[in-house]
Amino acid sequence: MKISTGKYFLSDSFKSIGRNRTLSLASMFTVAAALFIFGIFVLTGVNVSTAIKNVESKVQVEIFLKDDITDIQRSDLEAKINSNKDVLKMIFQSKSDAMERFKNIIGKDNPGLISGISSDILPTSFVVTMKKPEQISALISQVTGMPGIDTIENKKDFIEKIVTITNGIKWIGAVVFIILGGVALFLISNTIKITVYSRRREISIMKFIGATDWFIRWPFIIEGMIIGIVGSLISTIVLFYTYGFVVNKVVGDILTMIPASFIFTYLVWIFLACGVVIGAIGSAFAIRKFLVV
Repeated sequence: MKISTGKYFLSDSFKSIGRNRTLSLASMFTVAAALFIFGIFVLTGVNVSTAIKNVESKVQVEIFLKDDITDIQRSDLEAKINSNKDVLKMIFQSKSDAMERFKNIIGKDNPGLISGISSDILPTSFVVTMKKPEQISALISQVTGMPGIDTIENKKDFIEKIVTITNGIKWIGAVVFIILGGVALFLISNTIKITVYSRRREISIMKFIGATDWFIRWPFIIEGMIIGIVGSLISTIVLFYTYGFVVNKVVGDILTMIPASFIFTYLVWIFLACGVVIGAIGSAFAIRKFLVV
């Protein structure tokens, strides 16, 4: 494509947007709304996935022992756990260790709650860390039923529930994005259709004097792409400040979340690509039937 031809296409596209500014703005804000909602779901998914990975790396199985467990039973259990090649670390937690842990969790902010509590009421246990969370079930099956075990506690079920919720959020986000993306396509298509219809005589003359379909088509496709790009930039800016406010003012002291810079580092390129594709497809559909003369 020659530079002069490219300038003509761009100039024609901007003129067309100016002539139909109301519909063009509606299309831009629809694209922005679709991408904004899509971005919220993406950020939610990324934050939850990051949190799950952090939790998974710390997932442990705690095997609580009966008070009357014998030394032989405890040694057998310890040997059984150590025989599992997927065990990363195993710690024996005595009653006094359990009390210290209890103090760190509960007593730090509520010292009155633990005053007078004896460590004898707390059970001894083996705290086992696996190489991967999915290996927990095999270990539990391996030691279940062994003498001296009181209960076995693990957070695997909790993590699996979070994963299920996260996947649900991703699916909902995808469906909402598809619906709003369809609305954006419809609006952009109608915007281009109005432009094309108002210039149908000009298009017919251009066809008769030998202009190719693509020469006629490009200004309209570029118009749709510009609408999509502007919409994606609007959504990026709004999402950046909205998410930044939430992170800094609302949950900054409660949760650790990915920084707002993630939006301009990664999401903006996805938004721009989506905006260009939505705009180009909407324009291509709009002008298709008008090229048949």
